[in-house]
Amino acid sequence: MKSAVLLSFLQEFYRERRALFNRHVTGAESVADYEFNNTYQNVIGREEAHLQWVRAAIEDLGATADAALTLLEVPGGKGAARELAVLQDDARQQQRFIDAWTPRVTALTHARHRTMLGLLLGEMREHLRFFEYALEGRDDLLGRRMEGASTGDGVLPVRWVE
Repeated sequence: MKSAVLLSFLQEFYRERRALFNRHVTGAESVADYEFNNTYQNVIGREEAHLQWVRAAIEDLGATADAALTLLEVPGGKGAARELAVLQDDARQQQRFIDAWTPRVTALTHARHRTMLGLLLGEMREHLRFFEYALEGRDDLLGRRMEGASTGDGVLPVRWVE
């Protein structure tokens, strides 16, 4: 695979991955359930690493990652109905990304980048499973809480309040 073609492939992957990352950050702001929000924070942390990997691969080819950002719409609504809509939309978009990119990554002839992107897609499948479990109402996504422990009414939509 020629460098220009590989660079274009990585740039396209980065743009789409970054749009999905941004969508998860925005969506997490409307997920107040403690367990589900905590799972979003875990997913977002891994997604930051994914973006760093792809950005480094692009820089290794002598370019910079495309800074343009496509904004993906966040479902509207309020309360639990909005949380459900956000989770459903995230599961759908995550599956779409995996379905679209898996055959393309598998066909990639550059072994190092194919392996990196394959690992990234594998973690995305794990994140998809988190979204699906949350849709089932499971609250043990990242582990089980001690008997009787409570988080109150959920989390705030922002990290810091002054």
